Amino acid sequence: MEVLPREAIRLGLAAGSKEDAILATGRILEELGAVDTGYADAMLERERGMSTSVGEGFAIPHGTDESRVLIRKTALSFAQFPAGIDWGEDRVFVCIGIAARDDAHLDILASLANILIEPEHASQLREAADPDVVLAVLAPALEEAPQPAPREAPREAPQGAT
Repeated sequence: MEVLPREAIRLGLAAGSKEDAILATGRILEELGAVDTGYADAMLERERGMSTSVGEGFAIPHGTDESRVLIRKTALSFAQFPAGIDWGEDRVFVCIGIAARDDAHLDILASLANILIEPEHASQLREAADPDVVLAVLAPALEEAPQPAPREAPREAPQGAT
């Protein structure tokens, strides 16, 4: 299972506010089928309680503990905003959305932080014009990310079963 598939990488986006950027990041996770509708709103709720900006022009929005029931599989989304977004204390150029049903998000956050603290890597991600660049820079974090089994959809009872 890919944690960050190529189709989850969106470059050259625009957002009028951090709320718009978070919703866009969450919608990518919804489009991937990684989360159910409502997860993007939970990402906003998390942001209201604690900023997800991590410096270097990056934010890593994720849902609340209560929203884990909306997560089908562990996944990331990558949304680049070249003009930047006012994030209060920072200006953010990239949002990396996280969906993880268990504490895997802590491992993912740590792996991403190890990459983002390198100014060259951070710059490459902020300025990337090709999803392959994003995948190459994030490869070490993606290889370390835990891969829990996806949540199964409810099964229908066989016909004739009582």
